Amino acid sequence: MSSRQATQAPGSGSVRNAVYVYGIVPADVQAEEHASGIGDPPCDIQVVRHGEVGALISEIAVDRPLGTPDDLIAHARLVDGAAAVTPVLPLRFGAVLTDLDEVENELLDAHHDEFRAALEELEGRAQFVIKGRYVEKNILREVLDENSEAARLREKIRDKSEDATRDLRMQLGEIINQTIEAKRAEDTRQVIDALETLEPVVNKREPTNEEDAVHVAVLIELSRQRDLEETLAQLAEEWDGRVEMSLLGPMAAYDFVAKQKTEG
Repeated sequence: MSSRQATQAPGSGSVRNAVYVYGIVPADVQAEEHASGIGDPPCDIQVVRHGEVGALISEIAVDRPLGTPDDLIAHARLVDGAAAVTPVLPLRFGAVLTDLDEVENELLDAHHDEFRAALEELEGRAQFVIKGRYVEKNILREVLDENSEAARLREKIRDKSEDATRDLRMQLGEIINQTIEAKRAEDTRQVIDALETLEPVVNKREPTNEEDAVHVAVLIELSRQRDLEETLAQLAEEWDGRVEMSLLGPMAAYDFVAKQKTEG
C-alpha cells in the first residue's frame, strides 16, 4: 500500500498521561512531520496502528480541560485535512482513552473489521456541505407576488400599528413560513437533481435558519470536486439575487459514518 499523509497546520509540543483520538484511518497513513492537534502549544500527531487500520492521536495531560473554540477548530482542521488525502472515520470531539495500549486493543482491535470495511467504502470520497440562504427582501417579494392572500394581508397591515394588526400579522407570518418551507423543499430537490450525474450520497440537513433555502451534505468522489463546484456555480448564477450559495469541503464524512462512541 502506498504511504499517505495526514495533513494539518504546523505546530509542535506534546504532553503525557492520556490519549486523544481524532479519527480512524488506513494503517498506511503517515502523520506529516509538522501535523498538530489540540492544545496550546498544539500537540504532535501520531498514528497508532493495528492490522489494516490506524488512529490519529495526540497525547494530552489527563486533567486537561477540553472544549475551547481553538480545540474544536484544531480537531476539525486535522480530520478534514486528512480527509482530503485519505479515508477518515471521524470520532466525536473529546474522545479520550487511557493510553496507547487501550487505543490499539480496545478501539482498533475490537472494531478492526468494522473500521476496515467503512474505510473501504470511503476510499477516494469526501463530504461536502452545500448551503443556500434566501435573500430576505427578494424571497419576501416572491412570496407576496405568488400568494394573493399574503399580498392582501400585507396591504391590510401596511402603516397600521402592531397592536391593532397582531392577528393579521400572525396569519401573514404563518403563510410566509409555510410558503418558504415549500420553496425550500423544491429548491433542495432542484439542487439534488442537478448533482445526479455526480452519483452523490445525500443527507438532507435540517435548516439552521428560517431563511435557509438548501442545506445538504453530499458524499462524492474527490475527483468530481470540480464538477460539483461548476454545477453549484451555475445554480448560483440562476438564483442570483434570490439565493446566496456556499460550499464547504472537502471534509471528513461526518454525515455518512457512524462515529465510534469512545468512552473517556
